[in-house]
This record gives sequence, structure tokens and C-alpha cells, in this order.
Amino acid sequence: MTTFRTIAFACGLTLLGGAAFGHDVKFDTIKVSHPWTRATPKAAPVGAGYMTVVNTGEAPDRLIGASSDSSEKVEIHDMSMDGGIMRMREVEGGLPLKANGRIELKPGGHHLMFIGLKTPFEPGKTVKVTLQFEKAGKLDVDFLVQGAAAPAMDHSTMPHMDHSGMKPMGQ
Repeated sequence: MTTFRTIAFACGLTLLGGAAFGHDVKFDTIKVSHPWTRATPKAAPVGAGYMTVVNTGEAPDRLIGASSDSSEKVEIHDMSMDGGIMRMREVEGGLPLKANGRIELKPGGHHLMFIGLKTPFEPGKTVKVTLQFEKAGKLDVDFLVQGAAAPAMDHSTMPHMDHSGMKPMGQ
């Protein structure tokens, strides 16, 4: 039952929207807008991060990874609905960022998944994250922790979830 709760919590984090009033960080041709995450319960093993990334340059780039001292690891994930089944998987190879293009990491779609939280994410605090781009290199960003004002999830009405693409922790 604990595994189901963990999976349900992770999926709920990515589905629940909310206003994010973060800040912008710019490095060379890469601009990160409104990096944010939700507060997590004390025993939560995972959290999700969201942002908009804009490439103002004439050459494409790629978000290839992220890391944070707040969790054991950070992965780029995608969540989608497929025939009534919610699927969440790690994005292999990162997210392409076209020249003069943008990518949105948002609830219900692409997002950063913080796995193995070391401490809960508390409202009003920040989570320090290092984003890794293929060409632009590393960019340090503070994700603002928003309140967890979402209602409790009703597991009886949740769609089936397929996490077959996820790797066990520690691998």
C-alpha cells in the first residue's frame, strides 16, 4: 500500500496546478521563468518542479539534467494520459530547446521529479537546483516552494497509473 501512496502522491503533484509567482534567471541565451515546486508532507519521498525555459539564441540547446542537494536525484519526467491510463516516465536524453524556442515544465506534462527528498519542501522556502544544458552548461536556480493547498486525492476515482518506465531508486 505504501508504494501505491507514493505513486499516487507523485502523480498528484504533477496534476495539481496553481499560481506560481517565482522569479526569472538568465544566463547567456537561456532564461528560466517562475521556477516553483509545491510543499510536501513530512514523509513524502518525492516532489515535482516546474518552470518555463526560453532560448533566446540562434542555436538549439537541450535541457539534459538537473541536480539538487535537497534530494538524492532529480530526473526530467513526462506525464501523459493514454486511453484513460496516466503514464509517468523519465525523459531519456533530455528536452530539446529550439533556437528562439521555449519549453514549459508544468503540472500534467513535463516536470522535474525530485526523488529521495532529504527534507520536506516547506512553503515560502526555496529549493536550490542546478540545471544542466547541453551547450549553455550549468545554471543554478532557486525554486520557490508554494503552499500545498490542493485537496486530498480520492484514490477510488484516480485513473490507473503505469510507472513501468521508472527505474528503482539507486540505479
